[in-house]
Amino acid sequence: MWGVVDDSAEEPLAVLWGLFSRDDDLSWQHRALCSQTDPEAFFPEKGGSTRDAKRVCAACEVREQCLRWAIDHDERFGIWGGMSERERRRYKREHRERA
Repeated sequence: MWGVVDDSAEEPLAVLWGLFSRDDDLSWQHRALCSQTDPEAFFPEKGGSTRDAKRVCAACEVREQCLRWAIDHDERFGIWGGMSERERRRYKREHRERA
């Protein structure tokens, strides 16, 4: 159920992610450009601009993994893989209809 926390871990946050995401390979998150920017850009207030976050996503090497993670986990907040929650819902609906 719960993993053992390694006190010698270089990145404590990575250990916490491991506790809650046992079945997920989240190593891609370390290469994500958003991890080097202001997280508030990816979680704008309602009606706020998503342009800056999407610009970062467009240049990110792990954009596809990020989007897949958000879709697989029904992430309802923020910009993930260059898409807002509304865009991800539309994407899921369109791809479900094709299947």
